[in-house]
Amino acid sequence: MESNMKMLQMIVNTGYADEVLNEARKVGVKGATIFNTRGEGMRHESILGITIDTEKDLILAIVDEATAEKAMAAVTDKFGIKTPAHCFCFTCSVDKVVGIT
Repeated sequence: MESNMKMLQMIVNTGYADEVLNEARKVGVKGATIFNTRGEGMRHESILGITIDTEKDLILAIVDEATAEKAMAAVTDKFGIKTPAHCFCFTCSVDKVVGIT
């Protein structure tokens, strides 16, 4: 079915995914998938020849555009880039969706 849905993507330091998702739920996000990932940013460290990358969690949710906007505002207010959670969000268009209502 054709869709005006968005894929909301929230990248957050590991350990904050549940708190971030709880905040997003307050504005209408119904469910999400969380992936454990690693980030490679400007602070790339190496100790004894072993590279240490920052652990991140990637939260994906398919939501309507209005909910995506509300979730991004709510999450960045409380867990934004200048907090220990270091969360940032973005959306991508979803052309078609099946299996959700």
